[in-house]
Amino acid sequence: MITNRFEHPLNEKTRMYLRVESLLRQLQHSSSCSDSYQYQIFFKSLFDLLEIFEQIQLKSELAKDLEKQRQTYRAWLNVDGVDQEMLGSILRDLDAVHKNLMMAERFGQSLKEDRFLSTIRQRFGLPGGSCCFDLPSLHYWLHIPIEKRMQDTEAWLASVKPLMNALQLWLKLTRETGRFKKQIARSGFYQSDAEEANILRLTIPMEYGVYPMISGHKNRFAVKFIAFESGQAYPNDIEFELAVCS
Repeated sequence: MITNRFEHPLNEKTRMYLRVESLLRQLQHSSSCSDSYQYQIFFKSLFDLLEIFEQIQLKSELAKDLEKQRQTYRAWLNVDGVDQEMLGSILRDLDAVHKNLMMAERFGQSLKEDRFLSTIRQRFGLPGGSCCFDLPSLHYWLHIPIEKRMQDTEAWLASVKPLMNALQLWLKLTRETGRFKKQIARSGFYQSDAEEANILRLTIPMEYGVYPMISGHKNRFAVKFIAFESGQAYPNDIEFELAVCS
């Protein structure tokens, strides 16, 4: 059976975390490609990240959330029936990423100070603004040896590595708190309590030809399934799997 997986945040902070995760994935993928058009994706993702860094104190928020996770897992130390070896490994990972996060520079600081990035960022957001006559410096950079381009992208990625590692671990542990359970959406509609949840994860068989429209917050949510072809509410029952992650 072919399935499709959807994720939906239940609070604004988690919404931002998932957006940052998506941008970091785009950065990693596009930085390893020699195609000049892939670098368009790289710089667009990089500058989107800078916009986020300028809007919110992502470093301090993530540090607080990692500390909450660390306290939660510490409460399981020496508790009978808990795999202490696995627990110890998780705590060591949390300690390491939290330490590196706190030691890191303010997110985006070195990127904002980079002369080349500052030059091209000003016009990159314009529709079609990355043409060679708009950004001759970018056009020049795209034609230097690939080894030098890879060196530059690796340096830019290194500046966000503490963020990448910390966010990956927080999201991994958060996702693992929820187990997928089979549910039925009667007449294409489902609702339930969330109990201080952060993320909903849904696995839906493609055969239904639907996608979910989700609304809610950390305590309660509703899912309305929409038929892709018609754009209308799906009228029949749907069997799907749901994980509520705290």
